[in-house]
Amino acid sequence: MSTASQQPASKPLAAPSPPGRTAEEEQIAAIAATLVLAYGLHPADITRIPEGTATDNYAVVDQAGRRHFAKVYRTREHLDLERASIELTEYCADGGVATARATRTREHELIETHGRLPMSLWSYAPHTASAEGGLTGTRWAAVGITMGRLHARLATHSAAAPTLKPGVAVCDVAASRSRFERLIRAYQQRPTLGEFEAWALQAARERQAILENVEHAIASLSQLTVQILHGDMAGPNVLFKNDEVAAIVDFRPPAPGYLAWEIARLGCDPQSVLNHSAESWLTGYTDLTLAYRDANPKASVDDLVSSLRVGCAAMLCSAFPLSVPVERPHILDAATEAYGRVRHEAALMLLDRLPVMEEALRDALR
Repeated sequence: MSTASQQPASKPLAAPSPPGRTAEEEQIAAIAATLVLAYGLHPADITRIPEGTATDNYAVVDQAGRRHFAKVYRTREHLDLERASIELTEYCADGGVATARATRTREHELIETHGRLPMSLWSYAPHTASAEGGLTGTRWAAVGITMGRLHARLATHSAAAPTLKPGVAVCDVAASRSRFERLIRAYQQRPTLGEFEAWALQAARERQAILENVEHAIASLSQLTVQILHGDMAGPNVLFKNDEVAAIVDFRPPAPGYLAWEIARLGCDPQSVLNHSAESWLTGYTDLTLAYRDANPKASVDDLVSSLRVGCAAMLCSAFPLSVPVERPHILDAATEAYGRVRHEAALMLLDRLPVMEEALRDALR
């Protein structure tokens, strides 16, 4: 990223440009103008960084050398939900959870909506790396502590009090069976299949064949905790500084879900599972759950142990990204293909070793 001294001041960024300016230059000029007018912030450098699901993201350096993170929303259609997500982030930060902080506009709004571009501005966590690609070493326990604090705070949110619901409802196996059947038919109707498509067809057939095993696995689940969650607890949304969690980012609007699933969503990340031997991975996962319980003592052993079964079942019932070539071919790339393969392999490994792993985890948590 360029520093403030290496780039022109905000006036050239915000000023009208000569004819022939690219769409990216137009966007950056509009961001610069919004930062000045809505936030009183004079940018010296604005750099595009990897986009989010519904946003274009930019790193901003102001003239004082301070760094910020700008999220530009591609549509105004769901800004009420985006605002609710930011409010949930703020709620967790106020409770001592490591999250990013949104910078309010001059009118004290969380999202700037009056200008040309709807956007939010955030504190920037320097020198961080995400958990994408897997957890290792002491990061397992660091994630457990942070997630435990997060869930303890979210359990107090007014949107929904924690309650117990049948664990069998974590996956709709019948719906998954129908979806795999449709996916298999769609592939079979194609005159030719590429390499990934041929693999996805075979993987879909394997999934369909073992859904009965998945159904049996979740039928034995006990009552599990449902409460307000982060909503997208994946590796890219957990930022580390060295081996400590610097921030959890990109919250979804407040919605109840199974606590066990959110633990598994990160702990059973396919790359984490496959980067180690089964024994080594289980050691890391055990470290995560023990640290989690220390930070959230009200969490039940059933939720923690069942997270393995919930995570395994959720992966096996999901058609993503096997369905991408059929339903969303425009997002298919090498990374998506690689993720599909490792997710499938990791889920099959977990299913095969589930009883032994659950027994070991329950013993450790006693």
